[in-house]
Amino acid sequence: MLMNVLKIFIPWTTAFFVGIIITPFLTHYLYKYKMWKKKPGKDAGLGDNNGTPIFNELHKEKDTGTPRMGGIIIWGSVLITTFIFWLFSYLFPDILTQKLDFMSRNQTWLPLFTLVAASLLGLVDDFLVVFNRGGYMAGGMPLKLRIGLVLLIGLIGGWWFYSKLGVSLVAVPFNGVMEFGILFIPFFMLVMLALFSSGVIDGIDGLSGGIMATIFSAYAGIAFFQNQIDLAAFCAVIVGGILAFLWFNIPPARFYMSETGILGLTTTLTVVAFLTGHVFILPIIAFPLFATVLSNIIQVSSKKFRGKKVFLVAPIHHHFEALGWPSYKVTMRFWIIGIVSAIIGMIIALIG
Repeated sequence: MLMNVLKIFIPWTTAFFVGIIITPFLTHYLYKYKMWKKKPGKDAGLGDNNGTPIFNELHKEKDTGTPRMGGIIIWGSVLITTFIFWLFSYLFPDILTQKLDFMSRNQTWLPLFTLVAASLLGLVDDFLVVFNRGGYMAGGMPLKLRIGLVLLIGLIGGWWFYSKLGVSLVAVPFNGVMEFGILFIPFFMLVMLALFSSGVIDGIDGLSGGIMATIFSAYAGIAFFQNQIDLAAFCAVIVGGILAFLWFNIPPARFYMSETGILGLTTTLTVVAFLTGHVFILPIIAFPLFATVLSNIIQVSSKKFRGKKVFLVAPIHHHFEALGWPSYKVTMRFWIIGIVSAIIGMIIALIG
């Protein structure tokens, strides 16, 4: 039991300090080469270049001058930490080093691959934004292309689960399990796409970092109590990297997480949720993410069918900004909601 606990907390803290150490080097590069948007604002996310005027007014002084790509701190610290513990296990094989090595085919290979693949995809998008290239007025990949690439990652992940790991069951709280068969693959892709759409939560300093750290902590706890120790350690390492990023992202942010961070985290979260078997409690554990997506859906639907908006601006955290809430108040209250919902989700997972 003690060794399992150490396997969680030692990599966790290692990832945090790795992230803190590499940040000055990344920051130097990002500021030296001015890796930020060259013009403020964004379009509506639909590729129509009509803009989102309220959002642009709220953030016109923040978009330029603050670098993107801060998410490199997260996945970079995860990769370095994972390599450190694997290398120690390989060079100095004994009980301790082999126990602390959390790389395993059935628990961590797939989430690590997903994190790297999606983060690199997001990095390409960030470069397009920085150099004002792509499908939008502010740069970036066309939305349809990003959706297609995310679905491709989801297809690979779903196939790996179904064909390599033999997984086609999903736990249903208080009602046993549900057998999906071959439909497991499209279901996996659908969940990944839903979480991808929640990436718009990365819109206020400190918001996405705090929310994602809470969610991955919850799944680390679930994995631990299910004796998926390698997966729990991997989730803990992600949390350590997020906390290192968050140290510098708390207002005023030194850099933004941007696509290379949020895309890697949302797709990896999909894999982690399926590995634990607790996908149906995602809307509870990750309630702030789903509330963000739902607010966008409500806003778009209302404008299309009723001809008017429900929120001043969507997603919902920007609605509160438009009402006059300071951004730090929005962030802190979302953190609180995220913590409470994550705890409720963990309770359901453990007793359901």
